[in-house]
Amino acid sequence: MPGRTLSEKILARASGTPDAKAGDIVEAYPDIVMSHENTFLVAKAFREIGIDRPWDVDRIVVVFDHRSPANTRQTANAHASIRSLAREMGISKFFDVGEGICHQILVEQKIVRPGQLVVGADSHTTTAGAVGAFGCGIGATEMAGVWATGSIWLKVPETIRVSISGHLEKAVFTKDLALYLASKIGSSGADYRCVEFDGIFLFDISISGRMVLCNMVAEMGGKAAITPADSTFGAWSPECASISEEACRSDSDADFCSHLEIVADDIPPMVSGPHKVELGKSVEEFEGIQVDQAFIGSCTNGRLEDLIAASWVLKGNKVASTCRLLVAPASKTVMRDALDMGVIQTIQAAGGVILPPGCGPCLGAHAGVIGSGEVCISSGNRNFRGRMGSEDSEIYLASPATVAASAVEGKIADPRRWLTIDL
Repeated sequence: MPGRTLSEKILARASGTPDAKAGDIVEAYPDIVMSHENTFLVAKAFREIGIDRPWDVDRIVVVFDHRSPANTRQTANAHASIRSLAREMGISKFFDVGEGICHQILVEQKIVRPGQLVVGADSHTTTAGAVGAFGCGIGATEMAGVWATGSIWLKVPETIRVSISGHLEKAVFTKDLALYLASKIGSSGADYRCVEFDGIFLFDISISGRMVLCNMVAEMGGKAAITPADSTFGAWSPECASISEEACRSDSDADFCSHLEIVADDIPPMVSGPHKVELGKSVEEFEGIQVDQAFIGSCTNGRLEDLIAASWVLKGNKVASTCRLLVAPASKTVMRDALDMGVIQTIQAAGGVILPPGCGPCLGAHAGVIGSGEVCISSGNRNFRGRMGSEDSEIYLASPATVAASAVEGKIADPRRWLTIDL
């Protein structure tokens, strides 16, 4: 048999189709299925099918994160309904208000493992690829079908290989690399494809950094994104280190639809926007744009190393009087660790506002909605018009360090002026 990509291997196993290849449509059986507040819609569609219980509650994960704590009476009622459903059906992997963001929970709690097929009712389920899994987003109605049957039809995607060499310069982070990649691939350049990362650079970054890369592939149209379950993963998760490395990486003679090579040393701090993720350029081209709000968090950049990077910029400094800085840790665990290290205290001393663990203002539903004419610089993943509130506002995307530097100056700023130590 010709060499296979990791996507082909995973979907072949999940479908019981050993010879599955790119372009084939398979009936796959997911290992993990995940939804958040939209579980209310999943359950509604599921009940209309007329089945009493899901096929396997042990594979279902439900997380409150998008509107958490509840922001309206309607959301509160939906939360109450989902809590009742979880008790009734015996869904043990239920994470209530304040536990964190669904994608963070899947990886942090080690619910998802290498070689698994994960489907989530959220487009950023691609984040699961950071641990060598195939994660893809589906709709709420599709999820109801998975609850009922335990299976889903999927087209095996072609794979784009992205090889990254070199090392990032000081004050440049994985988010900068992701924004650079988005500027090269575009918003639809990876449509229904898997983006697989490899190269010596991967050994420079943690699982958290790999989550950034896989998360942002959703903004390029990707169906999935994967980094191999290599020694970095083995050190992070020793209990899974025995999983065959061959089964968790593409074959050397696998067929890729395209191959992109990136030299990390060439990437500066990046800023993207407004209104389109792919409009990424060096921070120097955006410097001086006044910002009303700075946001650090989201499923892209709300992890401990992100908060640490921001704290090094903020230490001994103050947020500009013309700007507000909001910070939402990605999980309760991140919040606890950041408190233990004094990171939260540093952010607060600088004037930052700490929000509950969760998505925060990223989706424009609550806790930091921006108003008409306002400008926000965010460590999130989307800057579409109206994404964080008013249609008449602007969102720029950047790394947590760049967001923190911009909060201090009250305008988009180069973090290299503020981040003077190696992390």
